[in-house]
Amino acid sequence: MTLDVPNLKDFDDRLRDEAAEPLDEIPVTEPTKKTQIIAIYGKGGIGKSFTLANLSHMMAEQGKRVLLIGCDPKSDTTSLLFGGKACPTIIETSTKKKLAGEEVKIGDVCFKRGGVFAMELGGPEVGRGCGGRGIIHGFELLEKLGFHDWDFDYVLLDFLGDVVCGGFGLPIARDMAQKVIIVGSNDLQSLYVANNVCSAVEYFRKLGGNVGVAGIVINKDDGTGEAAAFAEAVDIPILASIPADEDLRRKSANYQIVGTKAGPWGDMFAALSDNVATAPPLRPAPLSQDGLLDLFAASETGADFVLEPATDEDMRGKNAKPKVSLEVIYDEA
Repeated sequence: MTLDVPNLKDFDDRLRDEAAEPLDEIPVTEPTKKTQIIAIYGKGGIGKSFTLANLSHMMAEQGKRVLLIGCDPKSDTTSLLFGGKACPTIIETSTKKKLAGEEVKIGDVCFKRGGVFAMELGGPEVGRGCGGRGIIHGFELLEKLGFHDWDFDYVLLDFLGDVVCGGFGLPIARDMAQKVIIVGSNDLQSLYVANNVCSAVEYFRKLGGNVGVAGIVINKDDGTGEAAAFAEAVDIPILASIPADEDLRRKSANYQIVGTKAGPWGDMFAALSDNVATAPPLRPAPLSQDGLLDLFAASETGADFVLEPATDEDMRGKNAKPKVSLEVIYDEA
C-alpha cells in the first residue's frame, strides 16, 4: 500500500505566498455620525471577553444600542454573553452557505441578549491559513451585510493584542475605530502587549492616522501597582480597576453576567461604561523595553542581568580547535 504524503514544501510556499499578499482594501466610513467604534486589545487570556461581555451588557441596560464583534480566531468573545454557548462564526457560516449556493443573512450570524447584538468573525483552522487575513475576509462579509447602514451607539471590536500581522491591526492602521481600549494586568507579559498596542497607535499617528488610546482597564488587579504605573508612564487614563476577586472569578467561569444593575458589581461596570463613552482618544508615549522592565522590581524580571557575550569556542564545544594564526610576528630589532 502506498501512502499519499502531502508535499510540505508546496504547503509552506502556499502559506508564505498568502502572508506576502498585499492587504485587500476595505471601505472605511462610519455607520452613522453618532456611532463610536472602539477596538479593545489585550494579551490572550487577560480577560477581554469578560470585560467586553459585561461592559456591553451594562451599556445596553443604560439604554445604548450596542454591537459586539469578536475578532479573535478563538471565537470566545460572545461565549460569556450567551451563557457558554458558541454562536456560528461569520467565516464558517459563509463557507457553508457558499457551498450550498445560498447567501448569508443577518440572522445566521448575529444574535442578541439583554439588548446586546453580538457576532463572531471566526478564523481558519490551525495551520490552514492566516488568522489576520481571516479578519479581513470577515469585515468584507460585514460590508455585504450592510455594516455601514446599521444604527448603533457603540460597536465594540475584540482584538487579540499578541499578534501584530495585518488583519489584527486593521482598526489602528486604517482608522476603522475612533479609539482603542487596552485590557491589562499587573504582569509583565500583558503590559508588554499593552505597550506594543501603544507603539502601533503612535506609529500610525505619525503617518497621519487618527486613532488614539482612550485608556486601560486593569483586570485582576491585585494592588501591586505595575499597571497603574504603566498607565502613568505612557500617559493614558485608567478607565476601571477590576479586582482579583473570587466572586468575579467564579461567576466568569460559570458564564454569569456581572455587568448588571441587579448585581453587586453593577456600579463598577456602570462607571466603566461612562468612562468608555467620554474618554477622548489620546496619543500615548510608548516605553522602551528597558523602560517597561523598570516598572517591575529587578528581582521579579531579571532586569539586573548583565549580558555575557558568547565566544567561538563556546559554540564549538568539544569540536573547538586552536586556529592557525596568519598574523605576521616580527622579531624585535
